Amino acid sequence: MKRREFIEKTAASSALLGLGVSLSSFGNTNIKQLTVLHTNDVHSYIDPFPADHPRNANMGGVERRASLIESIKKENPNVLLLDAGDIFQGTPYFNYYGGELEFKLMSMMQYDASTIGNHDFDNGIEGLHAQLPHAKFDFISANYDFKNTVMDGFVKPYKIFNKNGIKVGVFGLGIALEGLVNKGMYKETVYNDPVETAQDMVRILKKENKCDIVICLSHLGYKYRDDETKICDLRLAELTQDIDLIIGGHTHTFLDKPTISKNLIGKEVLVNQVGCYGINLGRIDFYLDNDKAKAFEGKSIIV
Repeated sequence: MKRREFIEKTAASSALLGLGVSLSSFGNTNIKQLTVLHTNDVHSYIDPFPADHPRNANMGGVERRASLIESIKKENPNVLLLDAGDIFQGTPYFNYYGGELEFKLMSMMQYDASTIGNHDFDNGIEGLHAQLPHAKFDFISANYDFKNTVMDGFVKPYKIFNKNGIKVGVFGLGIALEGLVNKGMYKETVYNDPVETAQDMVRILKKENKCDIVICLSHLGYKYRDDETKICDLRLAELTQDIDLIIGGHTHTFLDKPTISKNLIGKEVLVNQVGCYGINLGRIDFYLDNDKAKAFEGKSIIV
């Protein structure tokens, strides 16, 4: 199938896929599918909301999320499970266990990677470090320099995954901590410019390592109405290139489906965030043909 024909058919199919229509319109072309599942700002919410909660009655809960992830993996085994930070702080589970329970449960759900949010420093950088043995997944942050801290060597700037022949590069970005987190909590952690860092990461992942899909795990925030110059996910998309998907956090923004933004050279970038407290699970499906032309669909699934 020619690249143009694939893209045209994919665009039509993607619209129909939301209605449950199959990929039969792709014909016999060898289409590979990657499913990206993601959360953000879960904030230690382990249990579902109670039935009498005024806004989120019977929603969320780790057990339900785990069942949902398991059912999706049965449908398509080529899954990446990611988190965009602020795993900690919000319920007595964190106050009592200090993050141990959160990391153990995420490990049981087989998360592949997470970036680091500002609230993940709420027990200090030593408290975050102390819980790392309970995490069987990688922490990814490219613009936090932990060189002179106890976290040195425990955080990767990026990681490359291979899912059924699809090469996926994932890098992380964190928000500026000064003025947001007490200096004593993050110690000598150095914050580097996220746009410059993203450009370096894209060069490494796309140009040098030839990744088919590049994903940014961001805790920068979706958008700031009071300060349009402040770096956020939408501005990051506009100021960079070769990022396919930005998975965001921090602003607790509920999106029913990804925002499609334009990058520095006019190509599409997906930007998604699924609110907070584990109420939703984000799902983005990428479809690649033999020429690595990409199509996608995305949605937010209520847990």
